[in-house]
Amino acid sequence: MITIDFQKMGGLIPAIIQDHATNEVLMVAFMDEKTLNLTLESGKTWFFSRSRNKYWMKGEESGNTQEVVEVLTDCDADAVVIKVKQNGPAACHTGNRSCFYVRWEDGQWVEHSEPLFDPAEVYKK
Repeated sequence: MITIDFQKMGGLIPAIIQDHATNEVLMVAFMDEKTLNLTLESGKTWFFSRSRNKYWMKGEESGNTQEVVEVLTDCDADAVVIKVKQNGPAACHTGNRSCFYVRWEDGQWVEHSEPLFDPAEVYKK
């Protein structure tokens, strides 16, 4: 039986979130054992915020939730890929569909996406 190894990174594992239909990488976040279990039990993605030191469910503020379709772990059992159905237009808090909208091009980082919503309106912060 395989057991996820939360000890290598101090209790956290990286979670790569992909669109289940296109395999587009939508985001990367961190999970601890509790948030992985919440994700597996609820069918929604849950994460641990290192900057805010708290648990959060994707879409709890924006409404852009993620429904879990498939969960995979790597050969070392210290990371997961979660394939999801993205509800709402965007996975990124910036309003972009994916958090990976900046590409290295001609010696500089260039944005290649327009936000699909205004974060100031959605998050009211």
